[in-house]
Formats: sequence, structure tokens, C-alpha cells
Amino acid sequence: MLKMIRLSKSVVGKAESAAVAHVVEDIGYLGMGEVVGQFEHELEDYIGGGRHCICVNSGTAALHLAVQAVTKPGDDVLVPSFTFVASYQAITGAGCHPVSCDIDPVTLTLDLKDAEQRITPRTTAMMPVYYGSNCIQQKAYQDFAQMHGLRLVEDAAHSFGCSVDGQKVGSTGDVVCFSFDGIKNITAGEGGAIFTADEEVTQKVRDARLLGVEKDSEKRYAGLRSWTFDVTEQGYRYHMSNIFAAIGRVQLSRFEKEFAPRRREIALHYTELLYNNPDVQLIPMDYVHNIVPHIFPLQILNGKREKLTQLFKENDIQYGIQYPPNHRLTYFKADYSLPVTDEIYSRIISIPMHPELTDNNIQFICKLINSL
Repeated sequence: MLKMIRLSKSVVGKAESAAVAHVVEDIGYLGMGEVVGQFEHELEDYIGGGRHCICVNSGTAALHLAVQAVTKPGDDVLVPSFTFVASYQAITGAGCHPVSCDIDPVTLTLDLKDAEQRITPRTTAMMPVYYGSNCIQQKAYQDFAQMHGLRLVEDAAHSFGCSVDGQKVGSTGDVVCFSFDGIKNITAGEGGAIFTADEEVTQKVRDARLLGVEKDSEKRYAGLRSWTFDVTEQGYRYHMSNIFAAIGRVQLSRFEKEFAPRRREIALHYTELLYNNPDVQLIPMDYVHNIVPHIFPLQILNGKREKLTQLFKENDIQYGIQYPPNHRLTYFKADYSLPVTDEIYSRIISIPMHPELTDNNIQFICKLINSL
């Protein structure tokens, strides 16, 4: 019997276990403390740009706190419908209204022409999503936000370690959010981070992740707590733990040597084997220099996606249909159509992508796709 080929997976081992053991056995404080502060400083050094990093317990929490920090309840936020529901829940969690926008048919990211026509006096922010790690439009989004006087919260959950024009995603722009959940480019078990140069946003997010307790982060880093404090804004229990930060620190140390090169190799191998298939449309991305792929989505043309999913099931290969458009979901349903999003969703499929995928796995997957 063939071993299942996983769509994605955590790649962790003895080093991560040892780091967790150090927190448990030697430091003895499992909540937010010095290890979280160390992880934040290491992330700041890696991303560059002199930005502040604030770690939280999920990518969704990062987006929620970022939106809350730059908007007020009732504001409209432009967002592509073609994204994981977390983007939308973060916006509504901040008391704002997500305005569903269509996507570009090539990049599968927010279409600025569509977004522009949805701007109203209530629109104060936009949240582009770097689907499939595709951050090629980053500068265009930053320019668009500046031109229209909008705050920009970049959902870079897929794009940790990616670059644009030689600069790491997160090192420029207004507010950029990453996810470190179990299957992302690096994992902290669970976790996320906000990067910004805005001092006011930084302090708001730092306080809000700790129930709104003002200036509590510095004490936590020193292993202390605030027993006398004030709270002036809504906060949440969103802080990262020392255990998660310990895992994240090891993962960050492995990223450039192990994870990033292997993810790029896999993407290039897929591209080479599938490039001439008339039933496949790839998303053009620079995997050599700029993109470290989190997932590997492609479009299956000529009505053959169902046939492919059946082949995958028969051969124990996991796949993803990422993601159901949010404007179709009951809670976020829009009273207008988004034709490109709907068309892409009818053809999209994600094939396995993680550093432990073997060359034989890749060749077998592509052989099935090329047999359509």
C-alpha cells in the first residue's frame, strides 16, 4: 500500500523538542516572557527595515489587532474574496465591514481596478492577500493605499521569507502580518506576527494582545507582571507563549538553510514538469530569487479538475481547494458578483508542498496530472 502523500505538514524535530524542554525544565515560565522577546528581536533582524515585531498567538490575531489599530468600528476594509476566511473574520472582529473585491486572473491577488470602484467615504483601509506567496503587487498596493489615503494591512500569511526588489516582505509598507501556524513557511506551533514602523500602532498592538493592559509587554519580557495598571482600549488574550516562541526560534534558524531552498526546489521541479501541459495553468512567480512558496496552487483547465481529484484520491494524494470565496459564504455574502474569483475557484487546486516532499513524490504527482 502506498504511503499517503501529505498536502502540507509541520517539519519539526529534536532541536524544537530541546528548545521546548529548555523552557519547561530550565526557564520554568511557559507564558509570555523572555523567549518571546528574543524571538521578536531575531525576527526583526531577519526581516530588516528597522521595523517593530509584535508576536501573537495566531496569524488571525495578528490581522485582527492590525485592523483594530488602524480603523474604527464601522469602517469599510477592501479585501479580496479569494482568501481564507481568517482575513474576513479579522476584519469583522475589529468591528469593520469587509468589502469583497475581485482578483487579477494572472496573479490571483487583489485587483486594484475592481477595488477602486468599491471605495466610498466609509473606506479607510485595505487588506491585500499574498495568495500562494505571490507578493509581486506589493509596491502597487502600497502606492494605491497612499494615493487614496487608506491604511494598508498586508496579509502576508503565505509569504514569510519572500522578497520584493531585494527587500523582505515586512520590511516596508504600513502594517504587515505573518502566520506561524503548523504548516506555514516557519511554524511556532501556532502564532503570528505584526511588523510596522508606526510607533502608535506598535504600542496599541502590544497592549491589545495582553488584554489592553498598558505597557505590560516590557515587564513580561523580564519575567514580571503588571499588578497596577490601566486599560483604555479593547484588548484580547492574544499573546504568544514562551513555548511557541522557542519552537519559532529554532524554525527561523533552519529557514534559510533548509526550508526555503527545498520549497523553491519543489516549486521549480513542479513548474518544469507541468509547464507544457495544456490542461494546467501555473501562477507565474520568481521562485529562484523572490518567492518561498507556502502552497502550490494551479488551475486545471478544460473541465478536468474533478477527474484529477479522483486520481489523487485513488492514489492517496492529498490536495486542497483553496479557498471558498468569502462573498459566497452566508455570513459575508455580497449582493454582487465577482466573475474572476468565481471562475478561478471552479478551476483551482493545490498540490502537495512541504520540505519533506521527495523528488519521487513530485514526479508521481506530475505523472498523474500529465495523464489527464
